[in-house]
Amino acid sequence: MPDAVGGRSESAAAASSQAQDSDGSPLVRIRSLLPGLAKAEQRVAKVVLDDPTTVSRRSITEVALAANTSETTVTRFCKAIGVGGYPQLRIALAADTARSAARTPQVHGGDIAYDDDLASIVGKIGFTDARAVEETAEQLDVAELQRVVDVLAQAGRVDVYGVAASAFVAADLQQKLHRIGRVSFAWSDTHIMLTSAAVLREGDVAVGISHSGATTDTVEALRAAKEHGATTIALTNFPRSPIAEVADHVLTTAARETTFRSGATASRIAQLMVVDCLFIGVAQQHMDDAVQALDATRDAVGSHRLGTRPDGRRRTR
Repeated sequence: MPDAVGGRSESAAAASSQAQDSDGSPLVRIRSLLPGLAKAEQRVAKVVLDDPTTVSRRSITEVALAANTSETTVTRFCKAIGVGGYPQLRIALAADTARSAARTPQVHGGDIAYDDDLASIVGKIGFTDARAVEETAEQLDVAELQRVVDVLAQAGRVDVYGVAASAFVAADLQQKLHRIGRVSFAWSDTHIMLTSAAVLREGDVAVGISHSGATTDTVEALRAAKEHGATTIALTNFPRSPIAEVADHVLTTAARETTFRSGATASRIAQLMVVDCLFIGVAQQHMDDAVQALDATRDAVGSHRLGTRPDGRRRTR
């Protein structure tokens, strides 16, 4: 199984990329590809993201003027995000707007303003976090997810790298794998990540978690792990970011950050959703061992919970 253990073949990678470009919300796709677009194309992207409903009713000339660019650039932008042309983009935006309106009668979306009251903040955070999970699930490449599950289930050792907010997600993945008996470590210190990568070998797996996909520490560690023969996995919001270049397998999230929450909350919640999918997938492949390990670890901490007896059963009142 070369694709499952040794990384994606070129044809599999192309198929995965093609599937991601053709499915899901066009707005999710635009946000994920935004850093890799040319400057003029980024201006078009901003016009679309700021008001997709209006763009779906505008002509290509109007959009080009709003973005201070040419109609040719708008067409190039459409092709860059995997849409055949501007008419197809308008149709996709109109359909996506209709789906969102049907799903969310009362929209709390939008950035958090400095003068928002607490009720508005709660509404906006709740909406943004819920949409991060929903949109991540909608665009997640299930075939690639299955390949990653297979790799993790067969790994002799799994090392997980992440810094700052992604370090918490790395620790969560490590803890989950450890609880079902898989040998796993999580590292957030640059020197330790690099020394960890240096002792990995073929049959081991390294997972790099970075919302931006451009965190130098994580990218360097994942590259070093790959050079020493480990299979490498990236979890990022941007599929064409630097971390994807050193990964055999790439899983993507779809999180939007607001003024006060950049890189810290919606992204983390989206990453944790993918981690849960990986955990359940790996556990299914080792079901008997996983159930025994979960029971054993639950019993081990049972006596440290209030309201339980030393044997783990709830006290009667």
